[in-house]
Amino acid sequence: MTSRRSLDPQLDFFIPFIAELPLRDQRDTMERPFFSLAKRKRLAPIDYENPDGSIWVKVQPHQDYGMATIWDADILIWAASVLNEMKNRSVNDIPRTLPFHPYDLLKAINRPIGGEHYDRLRSALDRLQSTVVRTNIRAKGKRKFRQFSWIEGYTDITDETTGQSRGMSLTISDWLYEGILMDGGVLAVAPEYFTITGGRERWLYRVARKHAGGHGWPGFAIALPTLFEKSGAEGTYRRFKHELKRIAEVNDLPEFAFVWEERPRGEEPALRMVRRSTLHPTDPAFEMPIPRAYRHATRS
Repeated sequence: MTSRRSLDPQLDFFIPFIAELPLRDQRDTMERPFFSLAKRKRLAPIDYENPDGSIWVKVQPHQDYGMATIWDADILIWAASVLNEMKNRSVNDIPRTLPFHPYDLLKAINRPIGGEHYDRLRSALDRLQSTVVRTNIRAKGKRKFRQFSWIEGYTDITDETTGQSRGMSLTISDWLYEGILMDGGVLAVAPEYFTITGGRERWLYRVARKHAGGHGWPGFAIALPTLFEKSGAEGTYRRFKHELKRIAEVNDLPEFAFVWEERPRGEEPALRMVRRSTLHPTDPAFEMPIPRAYRHATRS
């Protein structure tokens, strides 16, 4: 199904409406600290390195716009879903530049529609373009690292009389484009992900999808200090620990249940992530997967 709003003729072609597509996220971005988890403007950089020094990520925000947030990353999920659909249809010369109407994109990522929300979309695109990422993930051969912004740029064609947008386009980075199209480069995510309001909760869902998505019972457990380092979150470890314990107690994220595990005296707790459908049917956290057709019916 094509886009439900026609674009300006300057934008070459239509893209499928996202509600008809399986949602996909680029797997390399799901467990490392690439985005700010706060809605407030973040100016502090992220400097992450795993324990053995083999993987590192550095993220530098723009002094005017701040760092790209985990809510801004919804736009990248939209792009990954569109490109993955093209790949599955064996489209030749899959483009890095994607045209869209802001109405369709906002609706696709479960955002309100209206003038101020169009402005927020433009602000998100500004942050995605101005945030600078440097990492050695997928830097093979003689490359020691790659440096990029999430999108190389975007266009916004506006009506000269009304000032309303007649269509937009964005161009994703080579690094993201390559990651989306490589074999095994994307993972399915639930449409309900877009309804998660908290930054830490959104990040935790993505970590669970990456680590525990293919695991049956007993899922995947990870120590809290490791999670803290992977989050790139501002604030203290103590506050992070408190907030994750609260998230585990509420335990209302889609697809995955979270179990807080105390460890022997002197060791920090761990968080176990389990796909809900693998739990025993008598478990209060058990949940059958929702068929895609029903998901679409409930969202329309």
